[in-house]
Amino acid sequence: MTQPLRIAFMGSPGIALGVLEALIAAGHEIACVYSQPPRPAGRGQKLTPTPVHAFAEARGLEVRTPKSLKNAEAQAAFAALSLDAAVVVAYGLILPQPVLDAPRLGCLNMHASILPRWRGAAPIQRSIMAGDAETGVDAMLMEAGLDTGPVLASVRTPITRADTAGTLHDRLAALAAELAPRALAGLADGSLTPIAQIDDGATYAHKITAVDQHIDWSKPAAEVDCRIRGLAPAPGAWCEADLGQGPVRLKLILSELTDLRSPASPGTLMDDRLAVACGDGRAVRLLKLQKPGGKPLDARDFLAGTPVAAGSLLA
Repeated sequence: MTQPLRIAFMGSPGIALGVLEALIAAGHEIACVYSQPPRPAGRGQKLTPTPVHAFAEARGLEVRTPKSLKNAEAQAAFAALSLDAAVVVAYGLILPQPVLDAPRLGCLNMHASILPRWRGAAPIQRSIMAGDAETGVDAMLMEAGLDTGPVLASVRTPITRADTAGTLHDRLAALAAELAPRALAGLADGSLTPIAQIDDGATYAHKITAVDQHIDWSKPAAEVDCRIRGLAPAPGAWCEADLGQGPVRLKLILSELTDLRSPASPGTLMDDRLAVACGDGRAVRLLKLQKPGGKPLDARDFLAGTPVAAGSLLA
């Protein structure tokens, strides 16, 4: 590797941990870790640090959790670190221009998509929900626009019909951990040349909303399957079913396309193994689901405790 660099790491969720570990293992000096502030979690609503915060604190690294970097005091504190670079992975705060300009080599963002496709907050979920065949991780030099900076290096991976947001998250986290030290070294020694993004064809991965989660069975089966897998395991897609005591909201965690075809109305259960008719006459089979207050169950175990007859309607 090149000469060890003095860097700040800026990240919050679990997907960022592998990159931080890889940078430490590569011998870089972690001058400071920035993460989202602790938030209430669990039944007791106890203030809980982010996964990156907890990991960094356990390693004895300095952790800062500002609510914003827009004020002069926070910007001055960042500049005072005298950084060679900052590495950013799903941090969750906007970096103002004074922060972007402070490190000698700039700020390197590890973004979980093939830019300019899926700029924004939820690229992993949106790539599966859209039925994309491929995604990846781009090492991007940050600028003021939302994920618009030039790309320094990339890795790619196919999206399979078995992938969920959870499995793809884990695979992309591993790829990001492999890419980050290589991209940082190439930035430092000039062996990698940033390539400007082309705005034509750019798409935006907007945050997941409650509207995204409700399954519309009138959509084509492939689209329904992609939506269920793209929202799994969290926050999860849902539908309503009458299980004998009025409508119950079911969380749908895993599904697959079937070869079944039927003129049945969308949302109709076509057999006793949870194959659901969709708007194009094809069906999606539910493989894992969860009742309110229950735990996620494979379809066989779910049906053992909650028989649902063919012909029933999901809404």
